[in-house]
This record gives sequence, structure tokens and C-alpha cells, in this order.
Amino acid sequence: MSGFLKVCWDILVDSSVWMLFGFFMAGLLRAFVPADIVARHLGRGRSGNVFKAALFGVPLPLCSCGVIPAAAGLRRMGASKGATASFLISTPETGVDSMSVSWALLDPLMTVLRPLSAFVTAMAAGLFIDAADKGDEPGKAPAESDLPQAPACSSGCCSCSGATKPTPAGIVVPSGAPGPEPGDPFAAPGNGGAKHVATVSSWRRFLDGQRFAFDDLMGDIAPWFGLGIVLAGLITLYLPENLGAMLPGGGAMLAMLLISMPMYVCATASTPIAAALALKGFSPGALLVFLLAGPATNAATVLMVGKLLGRRSAVIYVTTIAVVTMACAVAADAVYAALGFHIHSWLGGSGAEEGGPLSVAAALLMLAILVRAVARLAVRRFGPRTN
Repeated sequence: MSGFLKVCWDILVDSSVWMLFGFFMAGLLRAFVPADIVARHLGRGRSGNVFKAALFGVPLPLCSCGVIPAAAGLRRMGASKGATASFLISTPETGVDSMSVSWALLDPLMTVLRPLSAFVTAMAAGLFIDAADKGDEPGKAPAESDLPQAPACSSGCCSCSGATKPTPAGIVVPSGAPGPEPGDPFAAPGNGGAKHVATVSSWRRFLDGQRFAFDDLMGDIAPWFGLGIVLAGLITLYLPENLGAMLPGGGAMLAMLLISMPMYVCATASTPIAAALALKGFSPGALLVFLLAGPATNAATVLMVGKLLGRRSAVIYVTTIAVVTMACAVAADAVYAALGFHIHSWLGGSGAEEGGPLSVAAALLMLAILVRAVARLAVRRFGPRTN
């Protein structure tokens, strides 16, 4: 037991500083990027919007459950099926938080390849879905009441445990999102105090964004991240050292695809598991399959995509993710080989620098957040209900 706890602690120490940095950046995005910017750019069915949807989705810290209401809002505003699907793929596959943890637990090259592959996958799926949809009469997007409820959301994942609210542009975002409210004394300048009011308003937005990131968003992701650390500890201790080498050719990639597609795993929570698999001999391509396919596809998401975009689009959605992810995995292995870069040696060398005062302090803070998040989840699930 002591060995298992030490492994989990080491993973927490390695990742906490970058985890906190990622959520700080998520707070800045929430505070200073207009909540309706995606809706304003994607609310018209033009082919170029597939590119924009994939690009906008890369930094956003939402998982597959949290992105569904936003995608439904886009469809109601007139976004094409392809743009909606593109947003549905790139958003949960990566984000500023998961990229930060990738830097800490994997390596710089994977930190770049992960969002790039998510962007390529999202673009391909969106273009294929729009091409298949050509010639069909544009159908009206389903009403919110017609959409099935995602089981994943009931588990408190990724900031979707709270209510949602529509922005002025109509897109649905988590209720924690800051924004101007009716009667806000800082919403408009008065009596020549415009500069002071703007400064106060910016500071208030910054605080609101950080409160959302470190309270709502991190509180929702923390239990899943904790579970990822536990699974990573179990993999590190109990799986054979050369497990990845036991699967011939592309067998490891295919195994990762079959394992990850039906299960639910957050982008952030999947990272420590991928790091543990890397130490067991899995290639960078196999790790990339696990990092991409898990967050983008699970039973709940596929059902939602079928309801939102239609059965044919859902089939294209799943097929494209599987095929393009495997292609990106093969390309990733080729890039690592061409550069002479070995993810296993990077992980082994990074452990020698761990355990500094800042890393330990960040790990203790993350541990407190994990305990608080689990306690709040337990109260929500098993505590007394108030009418």
C-alpha cells in the first residue's frame, strides 16, 4: 500500500503546478473571451465555419457532457451539421487544462501533437458530415426538450453539473460563466469615471473567471482527475513493464481504440493514465489514440450526436474519429522516430527534478481540492434533498 501511495503522490507532484496553471488560463478565457463569440462566428451555415469550429474548440475546457448544450445552441442558431460536429470533437479532446497537464506528465512533442490531432480530426469529421448532408433539405435543429439527457453529466463531470444559461446570442453555457447582468453598476460608465469603472469591471471579470475555474470547473473535474491518478498508480505497479511491446504492429493502437471509445474519460483525467501506459512500453501513437478517442466518444455522446445531427451523421462522426485518430497515431510514431525523440526517456528523466517546494505546495493544494470535490459530490449524491 505504501508503494501505491508513493506512486500516486509522485504523479500528483509532477502534475499539480501545470494543472493549476491550466485552470488559471481557463479562468482567463472565461473572463475575457465573450461567451457568445462562438455563436456569432458559427451561427451561419458556411463551409468555412467547420475550420472555425475546430479552432475555437481546441482551447475550451469542456468535456463531452458539457459541450452538448453549447452544440445544441449552435445548431438552433443555424450552424451546419459539420460545424457542430467539428466543435463537438475538438472541444472535449483537448483544452488549456489538458495541454498543461500533457506538458507535465508526457512531453513537449505530445503537448503539440495532441491539440493538432484533435483539430485535424474535427476538421475531417465536419467536412465529411457537411459533404454527406449536401443536397438534403436543411432541417430544423431539435428543440432542447427533445434532446436526451447525458448520463455523464449526472456524475458531476467537467462543469456540467450545474445549471446552464443562455447568453445574449443564444448559445447555452455553464451557469458559472461571468457576464454583464441587468442593473450591474459597473456595466456602463458615468460622470467621467469611465476608465476607473472599466478597470473595476475588468478586475471583477477576472475574479469571476478564476472563481469559475477553481471552484466550479476544477471541482467538477477533480474527482475524475483523482481517479486518473489512482488508475495510473495501479498501472505503474501491477502491469508488466513491456506490456506495450507484447502487442504486435498496430495492435497497441487498435487495443487503445477499442478500450477508449465506449468508455467515458475526461481529457485531463486521461493524461496520467497515458503517462503510466507510456512507462509500460506503449508507443506515442497508441497513447495519442487513448487521449483522443476516449474524451470524444462514449455511449452517451454518440446517442446525443444521433439525436442532434441525425443517425447518418452519427455514423460518420464515430467512423471518422476512429480512422483519423489511427492515422494521426501512425503519423505521431513516424514523427517521434524521425526526430529521434523517445517519450519513455523524457518521462524517466523528468522524475529526477520533481519534489521541489513549489511542486509539493501545488500538490498539497490539489489534494485539498480533490478532497473538497469528492465531499461535495458525496453531499450532492447522498445528502438530504431540499425542496
